[in-house]
Amino acid sequence: MTPPELVDSHCHLDFADFDADLPEILARARAAGVRRMVSICTKPANEPKVRAIAEAHEGVFYAMGLHPMSVGECPPLSVDDLVASARHPKMVGIGETGLDYHYTPDSAEAQKQSLRLHIEAAQGTGLPLIIHARAADADMEAILAEGMARQPYSCVMHCFSSGARLAEAALEMGFYLSMSGIATFPKSGELREIFARAPLSRILVETDSPYLAPVPYRGRRNEPAYTAFTAKTGAQVFGVSEAEFAAATTANFDRLFTKAARAAKAA
Repeated sequence: MTPPELVDSHCHLDFADFDADLPEILARARAAGVRRMVSICTKPANEPKVRAIAEAHEGVFYAMGLHPMSVGECPPLSVDDLVASARHPKMVGIGETGLDYHYTPDSAEAQKQSLRLHIEAAQGTGLPLIIHARAADADMEAILAEGMARQPYSCVMHCFSSGARLAEAALEMGFYLSMSGIATFPKSGELREIFARAPLSRILVETDSPYLAPVPYRGRRNEPAYTAFTAKTGAQVFGVSEAEFAAATTANFDRLFTKAARAAKAA
């Protein structure tokens, strides 16, 4: 039986965890129904490797940004840098960017400035913003809303595991919530309830691989094929079949990542 088509909307194929067996990883992903994936660049120095992987493999796209946890140690990206990167046909998103006060609270002010620059780049390019948020819900909501008031833009709250208020605010602004392997963990009942209150039309799935492997692979290296396990939990959360959940989240991906959708149709 052919598995339903899925999209891993957020993974890190350039990480050293995948250097030894990337072709096998991509083959397993396709066998599991994961036809497309977005590999996320988290530091400017990594962009050539991320881009090369996307160029070499059908169905692999990439996004460009400066991860909030790296803001304190990397030269800042400018709006012009991000806009220039967006000219590549396989560069389909801005980020990941955001705020992380759990691991890197000391760089909070620099993170806010970086986030605002990424929002401006998303507004200028029309590409979706990819947000990382941890222990910074109030500031995150305020800055996203500030940007939206200035000029509308699209956005996905990647690996969403924040509070209900930030989820509601994101949805009110027209953004998407992305479900990761965290949603499969036994103690994530409150998070599953947050997702269940959201419209299915605003949900994406992802791995964030090599991190956060879903049950039954929790604690191991994650990989794009495991999107299927998170999607299985997602189907249960929304009370639909796995095929319906896969179709809905794939359609949502195409609606948000329009550049990737156009490329897929042209292929």
